[in-house]
Amino acid sequence: MQDRGPVSKFITQHFKHFNAASLVDAAQEYETQIEHGNKMMITLAGAMSTAELGKSLAEMIRQDKVHIICCTGANLEEDVFNLVAHNHYKRIPHYRDLSPADEKKLLDQHYNRVTDTCIPEEEAMRAIEDHLYKVWKDADDRKESYFPHEYFYKILLSGELEEKYQIDSKDSWLLAAAKKNIPIIVPGWEDSTCGNFFASYCIQKDMSPTTMKSGIEYMMFLSDWYQQNTMDCGVGFFQIGGGIAGDFPICVVPMIHQDLQLDTPMWSYFCQISDSTTSYGSYSGAVPNEKITWGKLLPETPKFIIESDATIVAPLIFAYVLKW
Repeated sequence: MQDRGPVSKFITQHFKHFNAASLVDAAQEYETQIEHGNKMMITLAGAMSTAELGKSLAEMIRQDKVHIICCTGANLEEDVFNLVAHNHYKRIPHYRDLSPADEKKLLDQHYNRVTDTCIPEEEAMRAIEDHLYKVWKDADDRKESYFPHEYFYKILLSGELEEKYQIDSKDSWLLAAAKKNIPIIVPGWEDSTCGNFFASYCIQKDMSPTTMKSGIEYMMFLSDWYQQNTMDCGVGFFQIGGGIAGDFPICVVPMIHQDLQLDTPMWSYFCQISDSTTSYGSYSGAVPNEKITWGKLLPETPKFIIESDATIVAPLIFAYVLKW
């Protein structure tokens, strides 16, 4: 413990039982996976970008503790929203007390609420739309096609947004990922604000849907990436929340086995942080052992489930892996 910072020492000393103990166990095994040369996928559901997970996740990316990310379209764009419009966000700590009339007032003021945080439409969403439109339109004119995250990489790496930054750029996980050029998988990207922007341009015949690569193409890319990256090592799976961000990428293994009839290793590690309870048909609340029956995990795969708030748990696990 001599080489560890105060956060790591605190959780190791005090987190001894129940979800707290699972947190430490998962963090220690995560570190072991990296030390053994395995790679790690992190999946982001919920509103992790608006929760500013980038404050720890960006450093994980810079230090090569994360090698591929799967996220919702909302998490992709909301990291950039926060990067350029943070000073205009409105926090509402007493959001549980809001009436429908209060919510309508926020709408009229062009604030979109995510639990206790309101994202400003004009300063965040519309400001980014102009930059995305230019790279989308340029690709459309050239009859080129790219993945959703690649367009974000283009505008971030161009430097054109730098004068708009309202947080320390080192706290943007997407910017860190762009600089490392790590792969990002964004299934169901259409279910996002920027996805709606793009759809509206297609409806107006301003550009073609083929300018944006699809979820099927993401799965094709992931299949190739997974097989290439498990030739000499394993790949672990660190799932924050549930839903499509988790279910889409984990299915690449049974697809390779059952549909392509190819041999490839199972995921080498699995951890899920979720406050969802196990219920009938729930993916977010399903215990890891259920994934054995779907050909995603082996009985001996190190498996952890931490039933708690990911905005609390994930930064602590990252802090441990970073030796903070």
